[in-house]
Amino acid sequence: MGLRTGGTARRGPGSAAGGFLLREPLARLVLGGDGGPALPLAVSYFAVSMPGIAVFFAQQLVDGVLKGAGDTRTPMRLALLANGLILLCDPLFIHLYGVPGAAASTVLCRSVALGAGLLALRRAPLLREAAGAPPARGAAASLRRTLTTGLPMSADFTVRQAGTLALVAVVARLGVTAVAAYAIAYKVLYVATMAFYAVRQAASIHTAHTLGAAGTAALPPGAAATARVRREIGSQAVLVSGCAALAAALLLGATAPVLMAAFGSGPAVARQGVVFLRCIGPYLLLMGGFIALGGVFEGSGGAPVLLRVTALGVAVQLPLAYGLSEWGLPGVCLALTLGTAVQCAAVAAVLRRAWRPGQEDALRSPARAA
Repeated sequence: MGLRTGGTARRGPGSAAGGFLLREPLARLVLGGDGGPALPLAVSYFAVSMPGIAVFFAQQLVDGVLKGAGDTRTPMRLALLANGLILLCDPLFIHLYGVPGAAASTVLCRSVALGAGLLALRRAPLLREAAGAPPARGAAASLRRTLTTGLPMSADFTVRQAGTLALVAVVARLGVTAVAAYAIAYKVLYVATMAFYAVRQAASIHTAHTLGAAGTAALPPGAAATARVRREIGSQAVLVSGCAALAAALLLGATAPVLMAAFGSGPAVARQGVVFLRCIGPYLLLMGGFIALGGVFEGSGGAPVLLRVTALGVAVQLPLAYGLSEWGLPGVCLALTLGTAVQCAAVAAVLRRAWRPGQEDALRSPARAA
């Protein structure tokens, strides 16, 4: 049940308070230099969005509890609800309230999903039954186990988001128009990546439950069976996520002008946003496969290895983006694609080793997998 809940509970309040207090330095970092006339707008955006991070972390906590109880459908529905509302409400709030409206819309829509998630927790039969059961371990032991499992996964997400934030600072070198186009286009990409993470969660839970059945009638014991399970689940996850990525890439390429116009962007912003959405297809295909395979790592206890691969990709991606940004947003797309290709190559190398009988610890041991 504590796949990510330990790291989420610790990060939420500190991130919200720290982000709000540092909203102006953060805005300067994102915009580069003194920020110019866009600085007050960025500060007003962070003044709303940073406290709103607490809502996001609370939603992640609720999702983790539901998934740990075996309910993966409700978190998926909550994610669809939140992101669907964001797509509908963002244009309206931006028109009414400007830049702060975009942040307010995101926080409000996630709050609606959080409320629905809390209701789902109260109605979950297994959780209601578990509430009256005596604890199997003491509080300290349970907390330590949760943190050991959850912190690497939380760190993986944090590293990825930090890389995304740093990439905005690189895009800022291209001017305010490029930043606006990138910000709108990336919001649209959240819908596609939501599907990838849903597949990742399913693969993680399926891997953990199936490997936990080793030695029973459900799964004969032995290294060959373990390797086969990982290979089959990984292949299925990549196939599903790859199909979703291909569909998203084709849909975004075809509807990019309509999507940019829906957000009320001016001609210059819309033009750059359309170019970005039509160049992002290869990145989506690679990202879909990488995120899906991450579920096999998490379900096998290999989150520390996955964290290393994520950090490697970010370390490659940012310098490339800086150098290729001279080509504009297409150069940023190319950097994203190349960085993700490095991550996919690293994951493939580790999994080829782990799928061989006798190499089961390759996913669990960073030293052996490096």
